[in-house]
Amino acid sequence: MKISYKWLKEYVDFSLTPEEVAVALTSTGLEVGALDEVETIRGGLKGLYVGKVLTCEVHPNSDHLHVTSVDLGKGEPQQIVCGAPNVAAGQKVIVADLGCVLYDGDNEFTIKRSKLRGVESLGMICAEDEIGVGTGHDGIIVLPENAPVGQPASEYYQLDSDWLIEIDITANRADALSHYGVARDLYAWLKQNGYETSLHRPSCDDFKVDNHDLPIDVTIENTDACRRYACLSITDCEVKESPQWLKDKLNVIGLRPINNIVDITNYIMMAYGQPMHCFDADMVKGNHIIVKDKNEGKKFVTLDGDEHTLGEHDLAICNEEDPMCIAGVFGGKGSGTYETTRNVVLESAYFHPTWIRKSARRHGLSTDASFRFERGIDPNGTIYALKQAAILCKELAGGKVSMEIRDEYPNKIEGFPVRLNYEYCDRLIGKKLGNDTIIQIVESLEMKIEQEDAEGLDLLVPPYRVDVQRPCDVVEDILRIYGYNNVEIPTELKSSLTIAEEADKNYHRENIIGEQLVGAGFSEIMNNSLTKSSYYEEAALNVYPWEETVKVMNPLSNDLGVMRQTLLFGGLESIVRNVNRKAQNLRFFEVGNVYKYNKEKWTEDSPIKAYTQECHMALWLTGKRVQGSWAHPDEESTFYELKAYVENILRRIGIAQGLLVSEKSDNNAFDKAIALKTRAGKVLVEMGILSHKLLKSFDINQKVYYAELDWAGLMKAIRKNKLQYHEISKYPAVSRDLALLVDNNVEFAQIEEIARQTDKKLLKRVELFDVYQGKNLPEGKKSYAVNFILQDETKTLNDKAIDAIMQKLIKNLTNKLGAELR
Repeated sequence: MKISYKWLKEYVDFSLTPEEVAVALTSTGLEVGALDEVETIRGGLKGLYVGKVLTCEVHPNSDHLHVTSVDLGKGEPQQIVCGAPNVAAGQKVIVADLGCVLYDGDNEFTIKRSKLRGVESLGMICAEDEIGVGTGHDGIIVLPENAPVGQPASEYYQLDSDWLIEIDITANRADALSHYGVARDLYAWLKQNGYETSLHRPSCDDFKVDNHDLPIDVTIENTDACRRYACLSITDCEVKESPQWLKDKLNVIGLRPINNIVDITNYIMMAYGQPMHCFDADMVKGNHIIVKDKNEGKKFVTLDGDEHTLGEHDLAICNEEDPMCIAGVFGGKGSGTYETTRNVVLESAYFHPTWIRKSARRHGLSTDASFRFERGIDPNGTIYALKQAAILCKELAGGKVSMEIRDEYPNKIEGFPVRLNYEYCDRLIGKKLGNDTIIQIVESLEMKIEQEDAEGLDLLVPPYRVDVQRPCDVVEDILRIYGYNNVEIPTELKSSLTIAEEADKNYHRENIIGEQLVGAGFSEIMNNSLTKSSYYEEAALNVYPWEETVKVMNPLSNDLGVMRQTLLFGGLESIVRNVNRKAQNLRFFEVGNVYKYNKEKWTEDSPIKAYTQECHMALWLTGKRVQGSWAHPDEESTFYELKAYVENILRRIGIAQGLLVSEKSDNNAFDKAIALKTRAGKVLVEMGILSHKLLKSFDINQKVYYAELDWAGLMKAIRKNKLQYHEISKYPAVSRDLALLVDNNVEFAQIEEIARQTDKKLLKRVELFDVYQGKNLPEGKKSYAVNFILQDETKTLNDKAIDAIMQKLIKNLTNKLGAELR
């Protein structure tokens, strides 16, 4: 919000400098983002002085130039060559001294010592348009005799620069979207800090109805969307350029002047916060304005020439035949005011913020008016704004008020009743302000005291303060005017001890694993929980069925139609984006929630039970593991690399080896995958190679390895784990290898499980280090080379004990799997 310092002074009396005003406003919560000086005339007339022409002679080498000597009050007169026809001795003139910068549109030039037709010139005698004080160029400026020689031109013309205060308005402070709104806060601050001040705005005493030649009827069909609508007709207007004072006000705050009628409505909005619209009365067919919705399908061309199709919930200002304006957002082409306009209809209304916000977003339109209506304006300021606009139309356009104000206000909008207890206020602030201070602040903020008693106040907050409806809101208002810096920091610190809950521990573990993965070369990604419906509806994935998807009732688009069941698709979107930008070697991880719907659990009494939310962690691996290294040949990423990262995660969070059972996964999102399950059968980890069909649907032409961990399930599995430390064993571990001939359908996970069942004390690790299928093996057979690590932490293992364990292991593998030693 851009505020003019000089304009602000029209509503509140103060003697603060612009810098002090900025500090005061920031302390009240209206944070000033920038403070810039704005010159009424570009350059501020610097380097220009009042001079007296002492002599004026014809130039020896020209019939239209004159050689003058001019006194600038500096001692010796300066010789200046001048081409103006009206220059003469004895005149008081405006002179641009050497070094002065003058402007011509976007161009600028500096006055330098020069020669004109062989005669030296040490300055320039100026015309009005050359220095920006007027438009005349038929001769130089001739000043009155009493103009003091040597006086700077800025002082002579009483040039007073303005200051532009840029305020970063928060969404809740709709009341401060005008100069008068900011003045209210500044007034309250000045009162609280002991300054002599008053708050005032122009009266409407000059408003009167001149005739009844152009009555306009008004009908509001949707009183929820349009809570108040007032209008007034002005006849015999002369649409022309605005006076300079009005153009200056608009220019300072960055608004382009258009014509006097449009400029008046913009001025009223920026002055008092009431957006207005001005219709050419000829467009109001039947002299009847109808405010209605249900205009679906109607084509509408806005003032900027773009065509829009109105929807069912677009509120429009219509005549008896067509829409003229999207209410509170944008006027229609032809409904504005032009040079041919003679009669106008002024509109001042209050529209429901939600209706305006939805229409503005639906049509991609954002205007100063919609910005205010969306946040809530003062419903009781409509008539004041209408009268002020009418007074200015009569003054600046010569119009006549040609009807009584038509004010449709079916349901009056009341203020907000709030009970404020003194004790509550002091407790919330942390300081006893005193009852008198509290009363003074709320009154200065235009809150009406309905009743006062020993405990507190019954307040009626004005309806334009849409953000103040609770006692805590009133306390916040009191504190921002009193000053946060005036509340002393206590020397005593009161605190309560908190215990780290399970959620805190899980978050800590999540950060640890995140750091571990980043250290391994992964990048963390974050994707939207809302995703495409087609991922689940068309992909036909057995683990993520369409029926279990949480659907969004009113999706913003098809791309945001459902809540994700898996982190998979968001990561694939990220891979596509990177691969398309020539980044093909990727390691991603993400931690986020996934959602499911189970219709079997839905009940009318508790429908929420049908929905579940779980935290998952996912890893994606694609491209080359090593590329472009002088010390290592290029190497593709593999599933085993992904498996190692997953095992490191499980080891880091404390999942004991053997706690999870490895099985082949039936998830058809993968070509090949394994699932790690609890003994009860709950899948906690799935990892493998994503299916070619799925990758093709994303236009990914390289292998992608994917793992998804049920993070919430893993955290539950380790909830009772206790951290224990023990010395590294002094006794050596023993390694033994077996080459086992097994059927093709036997998996390593079965061998590992049998081995751990055989010995739970001495067997520390089981690892597969080679698989062979092919020549020299019986048909239907394959060879597994398996390494077993044995260790006794209390003594050194001897050959007899080792052989006993290995023989028992071979026996169990033979009996249960039909394994043979090679």
